[in-house]
Amino acid sequence: MRLFDFSLRFNGYQIDKARQALSQIQLRLSKDPEHYIEEKKREVYLYHLMHNAFYKSLVNTDEYTNWAAVPVMTKRDLQQALDDRLSDEYKKHSVYVNKTSGSSGDPFIFAKDKWSHALTWAVIMDRFAWYDIDFNRSLQARFYGIPLDKKGYYKERLKDYFSNRFRFSVFDLSDAAFEKCLRKFSHTPFDYINGYTSPIVQFAKFLKRKNVVLTTVCPNLKACMVTSEMLFDDDKALMETQFGVPVVNEYGASELDLIAFQNKEDNFQLNSETLYVEILDEHDNILPPGEEGRIVITSLYNKAHPFIRYDIGDIGIISAKGSSAKPILEKLIGRTNDIAELPSGKKAAGLTFYYITKSIIEDDGNVKEFIIEQFTLKNFKVSYVSQESLSQERIKFIKKEMENYLETGIDITFERTDKLERSKSGKLKQFTSYLKP
Repeated sequence: MRLFDFSLRFNGYQIDKARQALSQIQLRLSKDPEHYIEEKKREVYLYHLMHNAFYKSLVNTDEYTNWAAVPVMTKRDLQQALDDRLSDEYKKHSVYVNKTSGSSGDPFIFAKDKWSHALTWAVIMDRFAWYDIDFNRSLQARFYGIPLDKKGYYKERLKDYFSNRFRFSVFDLSDAAFEKCLRKFSHTPFDYINGYTSPIVQFAKFLKRKNVVLTTVCPNLKACMVTSEMLFDDDKALMETQFGVPVVNEYGASELDLIAFQNKEDNFQLNSETLYVEILDEHDNILPPGEEGRIVITSLYNKAHPFIRYDIGDIGIISAKGSSAKPILEKLIGRTNDIAELPSGKKAAGLTFYYITKSIIEDDGNVKEFIIEQFTLKNFKVSYVSQESLSQERIKFIKKEMENYLETGIDITFERTDKLERSKSGKLKQFTSYLKP
């Protein structure tokens, strides 16, 4: 029995029709991508002008002139009652309702009409099939968070059953917990790993310490898909070595869709079937491929709730090597609120700041994980989990290298801890700035 398809149909999502529709969309994109994209942009924009009072109040017009004139939506625009944001043909009981993780600092509740959500699942299943993963038959080793309250816990466990997956806790990353993980892999024919990047990296480090390649104990394993946190090249190389399978990067947003997925040519292919992705500068001007800016996304099929030129809060670059049908995300740099501001006025992407430290701090394998927090323009703290405390000599060297890359005059403190705090969902935020915007 195809349990995953059954669960979607049971909840009102027409997955069979959505798969057929996706095939037709892909055919149109292969023949005339520009016409398809322009048609869908205009169609969803005019629909919300006609049927959504909230969106019309943002736009303040009754017509379509040109796409560049369409205003950019932000997350703060959406922080009001969902009932006030729904299109007039939809009610909360007839749509998919969820909330964002809040990792950007601006959480909100959102809605997707059921057809749009069915297309989301069709796209996800299409991408995983690139690696011979079928949600109805492939067994997933899942590294995600899980609610700790009884109702939420059992709800997720039930979803895991219908989704053909076994969930590992990301809240306990001790060697004892990973020993249990390894035993589970040794007698369970998992087809793929899926989950947050940081706990899966820690599992790979554990396997390295044990000198174990995962496919030697779980030969059925085909791929590892990571999501929700940044994937660094050295971590990817480590995971591929210790797992013995390709590591595939995924970029998505619950309120939108799967945004980008690493294809078999190792390119981060953007979803052009159900989304339109742009890169804008700070003045909302459209930037050409190859230039860095804000990632702004339009959901082409969601009629229940407008996500039109929606600033997701991330920074990236679209490659000049892609095409309209298959655009490529050349680089995903991080979130706009993850910018490190320095005393001189200089700014640096927070994940760049994190990466500088990462390249030094993990050399000897002593440090398992760490995060960086900024409290004032000059005050930063590195919190880390390790077998042994960093030596003063090591700390001095790290501070010197960070000043070389950034600037002198910054104050960096180090704190060893037994465990790093994760969000309720289980994500680990690598860099956080507490400076007020």
